[in-house]
Amino acid sequence: MHVDRARVGNLLGAVSLAVSDLTLTGAARTAGVSSTAASALVTLSVRPGLSVTDLGRRVGLSQPAAARMVEGLESAGLAERRRGRRRGVAVHLTSAGLEVAGRVLGTREESLGELVDALDPSQQGQLSELLTVLLGGLYGRIGNAQYICRLCDRDSCQSDATCPIGDAEEADGGDTSTANRGRLIAGLVRESGVRRDRQPPSHSHE
Repeated sequence: MHVDRARVGNLLGAVSLAVSDLTLTGAARTAGVSSTAASALVTLSVRPGLSVTDLGRRVGLSQPAAARMVEGLESAGLAERRRGRRRGVAVHLTSAGLEVAGRVLGTREESLGELVDALDPSQQGQLSELLTVLLGGLYGRIGNAQYICRLCDRDSCQSDATCPIGDAEEADGGDTSTANRGRLIAGLVRESGVRRDRQPPSHSHE
């Protein structure tokens, strides 16, 4: 069967942009901050205590830009800086920040779930296999697992399979096994106390 490679690429590009618009816009609207700051909230919900520089690296910001973002989150009552190791500064979410991070994940799950529901179970399985292959290839191009997964629902990704990004990172020489990474993420989620709101979020922002 002849496959038009250019058309497939064009369709993929259109879907990618549309999904990105839906998830990023929804995250920003739910959190009441920029989409990058919303990604930072989700990141901190599973990895509390990151330095400003490390947080910026995970969401694609320079150190100065990350510092400004953290200041904005502090002003909104969503995050706070505490003394970290070796006189460093560690960023943590407030209780309000944790609640908003959970609502961001809930909104994202709602939007993506509606798209997946348009496919029957067989098609969903095929899509899962194709996305797994594509994500492995994307890691090879981007090389930053934390950046790729900055808005991911880590708990869901590890529910009944391994993370394709984690697998690609391990194959690239990562130190943490996929199984250990899954247990670590699950533990961090439990410790953070993040709860996903599966209902449509209200329009009032913390």
